[in-house]
Amino acid sequence: MKKISLFLIMAMLASCASRPGPDVLQTISQAPVTANTITVYSATTRTRKDPSENIFTNGRSISTNYARFTISIPPTHEAGKIEWPSRKPDPKKDFTVVGQAVLNRESFLKELPEKGEGRRVVVFVHGYNYNFQESLFRLAQLRTDSKLPAVPILFAWPSQAALTGYVADKDSATFSRDNLTQLLVDLARDRKQGEIMVFAHSMGGWLTAEVLRQLKLEGRDDVLAKLTVVMAAPDIDADVFISQLNVIGKMSPPLTILVSRDDRALEASTFLGAGVPRIGALDVRDDVVRQAAVKAGVRLIDISSLKASDPANHDRFVALAALHPNFDAAANENGNTVGKAGAFVFDAIGATLSSPFRLASHVVNPN
Repeated sequence: MKKISLFLIMAMLASCASRPGPDVLQTISQAPVTANTITVYSATTRTRKDPSENIFTNGRSISTNYARFTISIPPTHEAGKIEWPSRKPDPKKDFTVVGQAVLNRESFLKELPEKGEGRRVVVFVHGYNYNFQESLFRLAQLRTDSKLPAVPILFAWPSQAALTGYVADKDSATFSRDNLTQLLVDLARDRKQGEIMVFAHSMGGWLTAEVLRQLKLEGRDDVLAKLTVVMAAPDIDADVFISQLNVIGKMSPPLTILVSRDDRALEASTFLGAGVPRIGALDVRDDVVRQAAVKAGVRLIDISSLKASDPANHDRFVALAALHPNFDAAANENGNTVGKAGAFVFDAIGATLSSPFRLASHVVNPN
């Protein structure tokens, strides 16, 4: 009964929240000189409302649709936030689109740079209950806050953007497997030796795990070898994930999973899944979990100490983005300890922008 009440509370919270519509994608002619602009590419299985525009519905497209957006980040931007426009977008204080183009597969791949930072790309696979503009601006915010030297690419699958669309979203994510697989194959072929980071959130983790499994079954170890995969709060049945890993095998670097013990969204998902726990809510302090992580060759990192901006504690990865450069530094300083498989806890003492981002590996040392 407690879990049912929790789910109902989440439903009420979601229904009260206002959602940005496609009007936020209208192009504003000019950004202020003090604004930061970034280019975000998208590959989506959403259908276009009009073939000549980048307005996408929640309908399913068999073929992948491609686009490019230039997004202006306001000078007053605060890390972890998306400054949504209330009415007419104002680039002085809002995230705004200052340029965009409709692309096809050929022009999309041709535009991606193959030198310098462009050789490294990050593919963001969003989660359940996202519309297109939310996932696009979220990636722009993550790229801005992390200062990650990589070209951001959004893979947007046709979520219903509604709490009641959970089953439909799961089907739409599954529907998009071949398209995401092809995107990664294309990037691996055109990136030369550049790294491909895949960052998946929530149900996007389920889609990503299925794609990794598919690549393995197709014998595409050449693609898998170029991937660095991070899953934040993945909404995956624990038993299903084990069966997926049995096919995927160990990855190098290890597949990284960001977990939170108090993730209420995954608690609701666990309830809907007949009580089988979700991977994104595992307790890394559990000795069984620790041993399983080492055996499977995955890296579990508990980020429960980070502040969540949603009442479901499902988006802590947003706060992590601004600390990403320090995360890399911590890996180097510790002799790549956090680069090993095992279970780790994010050290809350270092969870500030002015302090090093440290992982307290001594809490659950895998060695």
